[in-house]
Amino acid sequence: MQGNENADLVIVEYGDYQCPYCGAAYPVLKELMKEFGDQVTFVFRNFPLSEMHPYARPAAIAAEAASLQGKFWEMHDAIYENQKSLNEIFLFQLAEKIGLNISQFKEDIQKTELEEKVDSDFESGIVSGVNGTPSFFINGNKFNGGAEDLLGLVRENAV
Repeated sequence: MQGNENADLVIVEYGDYQCPYCGAAYPVLKELMKEFGDQVTFVFRNFPLSEMHPYARPAAIAAEAASLQGKFWEMHDAIYENQKSLNEIFLFQLAEKIGLNISQFKEDIQKTELEEKVDSDFESGIVSGVNGTPSFFINGNKFNGGAEDLLGLVRENAV
């Protein structure tokens, strides 16, 4: 979660770190948070499409491991900003680059709780009707548009 946790506008993204459409949505969402971060709660949920994207799940687990060191968003951003280079070894390079304790990171990525968190995010997406990435929800309702549409909607309704 980032932004204003008490905001009236809650945006949830179900995303896959290896999905090119999520990669394209990433800079738009960064812009949205730059403009409206004080008016929005933004939540990212893992929805790795592992059959198509073999590094999506390891990347999701790496981001959750970074979260244990208080650096979820730094890892999230680093993965999307280097999406084309994604592989399991590269995740360790990113962990080092963002200043994680590497021995702790190596331990954490083995934790079943992190796999369970990723699986739980995925299952909540399935229950909510997510059938592709990125999928967005606004205040609990599925938004049938892309990141650009979402940014436009927020700009139109900004106070």
